[in-house]
Amino acid sequence: MFIAEALLPDMAAAAIAFTLITYVVLDGTDLGVGMLFATRKCPRERQIMANSILPIWDGNETWLVLGGGGLLALFPVAYSLIFSALYIPVFSLLLSLVFRAVALEFRADASLSMKRWLDRTLMAGSLMATLCQGLIMGSVLQGIKNDEGRFTGNGWEWLSPFPLACGLVMVCGYALLGSCWLVWRTEGPLQKAARGQARWLGWLMLVSLFAIVIWTCALDPAYRVRLTDVRYALPLLTVQGLLLVGFRRAFFSRHEFLPLFAALGWFVVAFVTAILAMYPLIVPASLTVQEAASPPLSQVFMLSGFAVLVPATLAYNTYGFWVFRGKVKADPL
Repeated sequence: MFIAEALLPDMAAAAIAFTLITYVVLDGTDLGVGMLFATRKCPRERQIMANSILPIWDGNETWLVLGGGGLLALFPVAYSLIFSALYIPVFSLLLSLVFRAVALEFRADASLSMKRWLDRTLMAGSLMATLCQGLIMGSVLQGIKNDEGRFTGNGWEWLSPFPLACGLVMVCGYALLGSCWLVWRTEGPLQKAARGQARWLGWLMLVSLFAIVIWTCALDPAYRVRLTDVRYALPLLTVQGLLLVGFRRAFFSRHEFLPLFAALGWFVVAFVTAILAMYPLIVPASLTVQEAASPPLSQVFMLSGFAVLVPATLAYNTYGFWVFRGKVKADPL
């Protein structure tokens, strides 16, 4: 075996982390645009918003499939615990994504009355999917009760204050990504409105992230020790500060993609912060990466598959963004 067995669980965890953060930054933008439908009443503007994400949303969701399937194969114990504890939010997430997809794909050919219902479905599905993702993340950080890998909770821990707060922060964050996307891909009154939304959502997102980090430190002394370690805290704060400066200045640049890239940077920093708080745990408060890992041969097999699928999916996503680049227009009436 070319890779030391002791390194396999960490490599597998890194692969899962990469797929999940890639899903968040890509599909989070789509879900944000869906939620922002509620702020625009003009049918033409809604059509432009839908057209901006129609060519790419399905490719973005591929990363969720990779992450979920990879978690099952690479960390079956963690998969079992997470799905046992979070059965309702996980299946609510999947159903929300299905309804969002149906509404998005069918609205172009629907009658005016049906289109209004599809738009409501798109908004509700996007909001519910975003909220469920925050609930899942918050519940994992909060910790899942287990006895040597066997779930011992009641299945309703995700309704605790911390996961609910994480859900609201996720809604705010995805709305920020959606507004920044519209700044980049649209023009005229829609772009102007999105620019204003992005500015105030950016400040709200920063305050919310700071509050969640403080709350996370209070959840567990181990979290506090890791997140206050100057070796980690100083670089993260520095990067976050630079991204804040870049976000503010980006609105005065002719490069309209810069606000989105700065906001995506905030998400990456937040995700890295969560990993630093948890590692080497994969399911707090007791299950480590090493304990939850599948046998070495299974991990080698799956990591070999990831080595092929991840570059291929990245290439597919990149090609899709390149083909459908530029400002989005409404379809002719």
